[in-house]
Amino acid sequence: MPGPLIVNDSVVIPDGELVWRFSRSSGPGGQGVNTTDSRVELTFDLSATTALPDPLKARALERLGGPLITIAASEFRSQLRNREAAEQRLAQRLREAIAPPPKRRRPTKPSRGAVERRISAKKLRSDVKRLRRDP
Repeated sequence: MPGPLIVNDSVVIPDGELVWRFSRSSGPGGQGVNTTDSRVELTFDLSATTALPDPLKARALERLGGPLITIAASEFRSQLRNREAAEQRLAQRLREAIAPPPKRRRPTKPSRGAVERRISAKKLRSDVKRLRRDP
Protein backbone atom coordinates (compact mmCIF):
# COMPACT_ATOMS: atom_id res chain seq x y z
CA MET A 1 0.00 0.00 0.00
CA PRO A 2 2.66 2.60 0.84
CA GLY A 3 4.31 4.06 -2.18
CA PRO A 4 4.21 7.09 -4.40
CA LEU A 5 0.85 8.58 -5.38
CA ILE A 6 0.47 8.74 -9.15
CA VAL A 7 -1.56 11.81 -10.12
CA ASN A 8 -1.00 11.65 -13.89
CA ASP A 9 1.71 10.65 -16.35
CA SER A 10 4.06 13.47 -15.36
CA VAL A 11 3.22 14.04 -11.67
CA VAL A 12 4.09 11.48 -8.98
CA ILE A 13 3.97 12.45 -5.30
CA PRO A 14 6.53 10.66 -3.10
CA ASP A 15 5.18 8.77 -0.10
CA GLY A 16 7.20 10.96 2.29
CA GLU A 17 5.15 14.05 1.39
CA LEU A 18 1.85 12.45 2.44
CA VAL A 19 0.83 12.68 6.11
CA TRP A 20 -1.60 10.02 7.35
CA ARG A 21 -3.73 10.15 10.53
CA PHE A 22 -6.05 7.41 11.70
CA SER A 23 -8.97 7.57 14.12
CA ARG A 24 -12.12 5.73 14.99
CA SER A 25 -15.03 6.10 12.61
CA SER A 26 -18.38 7.31 13.82
CA GLY A 27 -21.67 5.58 13.20
CA PRO A 28 -22.84 1.98 13.35
CA GLY A 29 -20.48 -0.91 12.89
CA GLY A 30 -20.90 -3.31 15.75
CA GLN A 31 -18.09 -4.32 18.05
CA GLY A 32 -15.32 -3.38 15.63
CA VAL A 33 -16.21 0.31 15.47
CA ASN A 34 -14.95 0.90 19.03
CA THR A 35 -11.60 -0.80 18.59
CA THR A 36 -10.34 -0.20 15.06
CA ASP A 37 -8.96 3.04 13.67
CA SER A 38 -10.62 2.84 10.28
CA ARG A 39 -11.16 6.58 9.61
CA VAL A 40 -8.35 8.05 7.53
CA GLU A 41 -7.15 11.65 7.13
CA LEU A 42 -4.66 12.33 4.37
CA THR A 43 -2.87 15.68 4.45
CA PHE A 44 -0.69 17.03 1.66
CA ASP A 45 1.33 20.26 1.85
CA LEU A 46 1.08 21.74 -1.60
CA SER A 47 3.46 24.63 -0.97
CA ALA A 48 6.31 22.38 0.22
CA THR A 49 6.06 19.68 -2.42
CA THR A 50 8.86 18.93 -4.83
CA ALA A 51 6.65 16.78 -7.08
CA LEU A 52 5.08 19.71 -8.94
CA PRO A 53 6.91 22.19 -11.17
CA ASP A 54 6.51 25.85 -10.13
CA PRO A 55 3.87 26.83 -12.74
CA LEU A 56 1.65 23.86 -11.84
CA LYS A 57 2.17 24.48 -8.13
CA ALA A 58 1.12 28.14 -8.53
CA ARG A 59 -1.96 27.13 -10.54
CA ALA A 60 -2.96 24.53 -7.93
CA LEU A 61 -2.43 26.95 -5.02
CA GLU A 62 -4.61 29.53 -6.75
CA ARG A 63 -7.41 27.07 -7.55
CA LEU A 64 -7.44 25.22 -4.22
CA GLY A 65 -7.19 28.35 -2.12
CA GLY A 66 -4.61 27.16 0.38
CA PRO A 67 -1.37 25.29 0.84
CA LEU A 68 -2.80 22.33 2.76
CA ILE A 69 -5.12 19.74 1.27
CA THR A 70 -6.84 17.44 3.76
CA ILE A 71 -8.94 14.49 2.64
CA ALA A 72 -10.97 12.45 5.13
CA ALA A 73 -12.36 9.03 4.29
CA SER A 74 -14.53 6.92 6.55
CA GLU A 75 -17.10 5.37 4.24
CA PHE A 76 -15.62 1.87 4.40
CA ARG A 77 -15.20 -0.40 7.41
CA SER A 78 -11.64 -1.29 6.44
CA GLN A 79 -8.74 1.12 6.98
CA LEU A 80 -7.07 -0.12 3.79
CA ARG A 81 -10.11 0.71 1.63
CA ASN A 82 -10.40 4.13 3.28
CA ARG A 83 -6.71 4.77 2.53
CA GLU A 84 -7.30 3.86 -1.13
CA ALA A 85 -10.37 6.11 -1.28
CA ALA A 86 -8.45 9.04 0.24
CA GLU A 87 -5.57 8.58 -2.21
CA GLN A 88 -7.95 8.47 -5.17
CA ARG A 89 -9.74 11.64 -4.01
CA LEU A 90 -6.45 13.50 -3.48
CA ALA A 91 -5.20 12.46 -6.91
CA GLN A 92 -8.49 13.59 -8.51
CA ARG A 93 -8.38 16.99 -6.75
CA LEU A 94 -4.79 17.53 -7.83
CA ARG A 95 -5.58 16.51 -11.43
CA GLU A 96 -8.39 19.08 -11.54
CA ALA A 97 -6.23 21.76 -9.89
CA ILE A 98 -3.28 21.43 -12.26
CA ALA A 99 -5.33 20.99 -15.43
CA PRO A 100 -4.72 23.70 -18.03
CA PRO A 101 -7.40 26.38 -18.25
CA PRO A 102 -10.06 25.77 -20.90
CA LYS A 103 -9.63 27.47 -24.25
CA ARG A 104 -11.40 30.79 -24.56
CA ARG A 105 -14.50 30.77 -26.71
CA ARG A 106 -14.22 32.82 -29.86
CA PRO A 107 -17.55 34.48 -30.52
CA THR A 108 -18.87 33.70 -34.00
CA LYS A 109 -21.89 34.75 -35.96
CA PRO A 110 -24.07 32.62 -38.20
CA SER A 111 -23.22 32.48 -41.90
CA ARG A 112 -25.33 34.34 -44.43
CA GLY A 113 -26.71 31.05 -45.77
CA ALA A 114 -27.81 29.96 -42.28
CA VAL A 115 -29.58 33.29 -41.70
CA GLU A 116 -31.34 33.08 -45.08
CA ARG A 117 -32.46 29.48 -44.43
CA ARG A 118 -33.85 30.44 -41.04
CA ILE A 119 -35.77 33.41 -42.45
CA SER A 120 -37.18 31.42 -45.39
CA ALA A 121 -38.33 28.68 -42.98
CA LYS A 122 -40.06 31.34 -40.87
CA LYS A 123 -41.77 32.79 -43.95
CA LEU A 124 -42.90 29.33 -45.05
CA ARG A 125 -44.36 28.67 -41.60
CA SER A 126 -46.05 32.08 -41.65
CA ASP A 127 -47.63 31.31 -45.04
CA VAL A 128 -48.94 27.95 -43.76
CA LYS A 129 -50.59 29.65 -40.79
CA ARG A 130 -51.94 32.48 -42.97
CA LEU A 131 -53.61 29.98 -45.30
CA ARG A 132 -55.36 28.32 -42.39
CA ARG A 133 -57.19 31.55 -41.45
CA ASP A 134 -60.69 32.34 -42.58
CA PRO A 135 -60.83 34.75 -45.50
